[in-house]
Amino acid sequence: MLLEHLAMGIYVEIPIHASMDELWEKTQNPQLHQRWDLRFTQIEYLPREDEEPHRFLYRTRIGFGLKIDGQGESIGERDGEDGARTSSLKFWSEDPKSLIKTGSGYWKYVPDGKKPWPGEDARHPTIRFFTWYDYEARFGTLGKLIDRFLFRPLLGWATAWSFDRLRLWIEKGITPEASRDRAIAYALARGTMAFIWFYHGLVPKLLYQDRIELDLLSRITPPDFLRTAATFAGVLEVCFAFLLILLWRQTWPLWVTIVLMLAGIPIVALTAPEYLHAAFNPVTLNISLAVFAGIALVVRRDLATAASCLRKPKENS
Repeated sequence: MLLEHLAMGIYVEIPIHASMDELWEKTQNPQLHQRWDLRFTQIEYLPREDEEPHRFLYRTRIGFGLKIDGQGESIGERDGEDGARTSSLKFWSEDPKSLIKTGSGYWKYVPDGKKPWPGEDARHPTIRFFTWYDYEARFGTLGKLIDRFLFRPLLGWATAWSFDRLRLWIEKGITPEASRDRAIAYALARGTMAFIWFYHGLVPKLLYQDRIELDLLSRITPPDFLRTAATFAGVLEVCFAFLLILLWRQTWPLWVTIVLMLAGIPIVALTAPEYLHAAFNPVTLNISLAVFAGIALVVRRDLATAASCLRKPKENS
């Protein structure tokens, strides 16, 4: 009983500067919807008679050749004179791999009614686009635990990230595919930087205190403090690696990396020039780290992020 009360519906809201017709088309047309929504790989509407709900099939590929299939139905309608619209849906899956057994929810499109700022296109007001949905999980108590602590938070994040990808498509013309590629490039660049900082702090400084590391430090550190300095530098580098991950959207660790890496090359050239022509040397390492930081800074612009969305409804909504 307690597990049933732990599970709460998923709510996501984002303001989008768009015409109602464009937003409706990109969310209700299955060919367009499947391009921006991370939760679905394929959506296909089934034939219907007039006034019948839209029946659809959906498929989500989860990697390693595995996929999850499901079905649903939706009803779109206009809600009154203010131009707001609602799309209600039910969904279910008989696929034994699916954690979701059955669920329901809605999408709502509400013009905020505010006058546009100077310079904004009055034909494209801000629309509050939000969703709420909930579902029943399979696999008994184990399924509820997995859903509560892993699957549901991941699904909520995927919904929010997808909503921001939709916003970038409508407002700035950045296609969903471009948003995906930017996110991958950013993750690879920042993740590789974090790995390099972590490895060089842990292995040659903390675990083994490598001869070359000690020799480089000896050029600027008194002999009595050499091993202490190596340990301290290793701890700093490991901590900085964690900061790069924990402060995922912050840019200052990227700028710090660029400054330190570019400043480090002339320092080595002055204090230990023999290392500049070694097989593995500070020039290639430092320049590589600086370039990774530069790539992350470039692709970070207009990067889709779940942080752009509200995850709880406003009190006066």
